[in-house]
Amino acid sequence: MVLGKVKSLTISFDCLNDSNVPVYSSGDTVSGRVNLEVTGEIRVKSLKIHARGHAKVRWTESRNAGSNTAYTQNYTEEVEYFNHKDILIGHERDDDNSEEGFHTIHSGRHEYAFSFELPQTPLATSFEGRHGSVRYWVKAELHRPWLLPVKLKKEFTVFEHIDINTPSLLSPQAGTKEKTLCCWFCTSGPISLSAKIERKGYTPGESIQIFAEIENCSSRMVVPKAAIYQTQAFYAKGKMKEVKQLVANLRGESLSSGKTETWNGKLLKIPPVSPSILDCSIIRVEYSLMVYVDIPGAMDLFLNLPLVIGTIPLHPFGSRTSSVSSQCSMNMNWLSLSLPERPEAPPSYAEVVTEEQRRNNLVPVSACDDFERALQGPLFAYIQEFRFLPPPLYSEIDPNPDQSADDRPSCPSR
Repeated sequence: MVLGKVKSLTISFDCLNDSNVPVYSSGDTVSGRVNLEVTGEIRVKSLKIHARGHAKVRWTESRNAGSNTAYTQNYTEEVEYFNHKDILIGHERDDDNSEEGFHTIHSGRHEYAFSFELPQTPLATSFEGRHGSVRYWVKAELHRPWLLPVKLKKEFTVFEHIDINTPSLLSPQAGTKEKTLCCWFCTSGPISLSAKIERKGYTPGESIQIFAEIENCSSRMVVPKAAIYQTQAFYAKGKMKEVKQLVANLRGESLSSGKTETWNGKLLKIPPVSPSILDCSIIRVEYSLMVYVDIPGAMDLFLNLPLVIGTIPLHPFGSRTSSVSSQCSMNMNWLSLSLPERPEAPPSYAEVVTEEQRRNNLVPVSACDDFERALQGPLFAYIQEFRFLPPPLYSEIDPNPDQSADDRPSCPSR
């Protein structure tokens, strides 16, 4: 009898999306098939799958122990998210070479389904970094008697979804800084920078609208710029290794002395990048928008505005599919109403409290002698007067304007 051969061993996933790419999140069921194609008949002890998800960091540092002694310090750490094993053919023991434990597979193509559920707890998003990674994979192993096992590993992607339609990620980010240049005993005017973005959360492919004002009251030529940075932080054995990478940037117009530049929504597009990783204990991926002024011969003036790169894009307000507007649509219908140009004056006191109500609420003097004697002092008269005293007349003009504001010195450009 001529034994057959294994022609191919492949793994295919049942994709949950239309793009035919295996992408999952916590709580999803990962299912697929192990495809086996053989020529002739083969005997098999077992066909197993092993699914695993873990984050791992590793880096080395050189240390000096003396004048002529050096050694390398290794830093490694690992976090396991799940570990699943299953047997599709055969039994657990692979060392059993008895004929009774063998299974015969005939020539042709064969499919063996597998399925397992990802943990409900938050999982770190798949990531490949400089000193670490977050990986999820399924490995198939075909064991045959007296032969080396045939192994195959295939990775799949996990996204821990970050919905940017949350109040914390929809809040604007802003800042202001100022710098004065000094050269020996000479001091020039200040360089000021103010910047603001509409929100903290964005998704890849979106453009960030940057609102900024740069004022150059110094004697030097300066250039305003903006850049998106990704910061990768890796943790092991109480140490931290950080890598900072430029993601995207833009450049404004050069500013001579006494000039001001204003950005009214200057666009900076976010390229395809990995989402933020905020829930992993050994790997952290963060983003920031740096708006800065490039000053020749001096330290740059810069503002760092934090960003979160999410996976669920911004929903337009008023859309029923919006996770924000759909929850608040019943209580926030007033947003669709137009506000008057000038606020309407409140009702007068006489329209709210009638003369009859005012008299009925007064306590009769002869109602109780003890109570009368206790409240004959000035405190009771003040309470009664305060309770029924009409409010002051409505006015849109402040009767007590602040007169303490002084004129501030301005840049020559103003």
